[in-house]
Amino acid sequence: MRRRHLLGSLLLTPVLTACFASGGSEGGDPGGDADGSRLRVALAFPPAENLSPYGADATLLSRLGVTEGLTALDANGAAAPALAESWRRENDRTWLFALREATFQDGSEVTPAAVAAALTHATEAKPAPAALSGVTLTVEAQSAAVRITTTNPDPVLPLRLSSPSLAVLSPKAYQDRADPVGTATGPFELTEVNGSTSAVLDRFDDYWGGRAQASGIDARFIADGTARANAVRTGQVDIAEAIPVAQAATLDKATLEETATTRTTSLQLNTRSGPFKDPKLRAAAREAVDSSAVVKGVFEGYADPGAGIYGPAVTWAEGKRVQPTGRATAAKPNGTAVTLATYDNRPELPEIVQVLQQQLQKAGFKVSLVVREYSRLESDALAGKFDAVIGARNSLVDTGDPVGVLVSDYTCDGGYNLARLCDREADRAVAEADAVADTGERQDAAMRAEAAILGTDAVVPLAHQGIIVGVATDVRGVLLDPYERTLVGTGTRR
Repeated sequence: MRRRHLLGSLLLTPVLTACFASGGSEGGDPGGDADGSRLRVALAFPPAENLSPYGADATLLSRLGVTEGLTALDANGAAAPALAESWRRENDRTWLFALREATFQDGSEVTPAAVAAALTHATEAKPAPAALSGVTLTVEAQSAAVRITTTNPDPVLPLRLSSPSLAVLSPKAYQDRADPVGTATGPFELTEVNGSTSAVLDRFDDYWGGRAQASGIDARFIADGTARANAVRTGQVDIAEAIPVAQAATLDKATLEETATTRTTSLQLNTRSGPFKDPKLRAAAREAVDSSAVVKGVFEGYADPGAGIYGPAVTWAEGKRVQPTGRATAAKPNGTAVTLATYDNRPELPEIVQVLQQQLQKAGFKVSLVVREYSRLESDALAGKFDAVIGARNSLVDTGDPVGVLVSDYTCDGGYNLARLCDREADRAVAEADAVADTGERQDAAMRAEAAILGTDAVVPLAHQGIIVGVATDVRGVLLDPYERTLVGTGTRR
């Protein structure tokens, strides 16, 4: 491994606190079992994009401990060291990230040139990763560091680089497409992928953060929530994410782990084509929705009523919230036909879509439903083939920055714009928020932008939810965090 080079005392060195551990400590145990048991993990979402790190599959890779980027998020949502052990801002548009000594899973070293190449590939991906929505950057290799320059000032670049979609892979990964099999840097190496059904991971013994206590992971992709719960109940898996609320009561309480998340379930209305291009019909849909019925009838207390794009887990949001203004006056639907779509990987969503169908029909709409597995729905939803989509979105998963989800989901050039919103006032408010560096002022600006977006009635927040994870009683060290980026790590074991 190369000799360590230091950039000197000018570098800001954030401290990474132990976080997100449940029932055990994070970190390898050199005195433990030399082999360690394998972990059996059930995930709710099968790969939708051949495990590309640039789209929805990125969080699958981070949750399984395969990939990591230059930074991570700590328990407070601040940028923390990962492959970069420190960084400093050189000017408004340029940052210098000092790299730690690390090794890729194919045995090659994590060099500045390799990191620069990996991030450059991310900037060239089509479509662009959500974390880079509206951002243009260049990366240059330096001695033991990389220098990143953005076209416009980007005060939250360290947060942005924590995104799972900006994971660093070895040069070998980019021969054809970005392939994470055996080319990442995390504690577990992806060795086999069996389509959309399962994957095999082995422990990566040269992980810079210490040797994992589990010898590997056998992952199964189980879209059906009842099947995931049954797998925990019958001992077929050790960890199962996204246990349905309806199934929680059927499991032993000792096997349930619950955590609040920054995830909001919303109704996204297609503003570019179809009936909801009319803001008056969007207003009618918003007035027809009773989110309390969703929280009580579907989530059974495991959620809060929708207050905005950001929910209670974003602890600063409520005190800064701005009420929307300038909303259109609702028109009478008079039998207007609309197609409402959702996916069944999160089992509450098909129930929610039926509740909303009844509410919208009571208001005068004629509603037809489409329910598919997510990988079969995403492309059509982004292409605007439905009039409305119900989805669950973690508002801080892409960048950890509250403005990030606004840029990607609700601006003209956003890469995950299910509402297909392109509104001049909303774009202006988001751009103003994105230009603010001070944390508190940026939060204030984000709430003003949220109000501008909600004022278009492109999105109707329904619920702010927690997640329930099934965990066998002999498992320790499961990583639960409100951003839903982590699940297993070096200290996860049984």
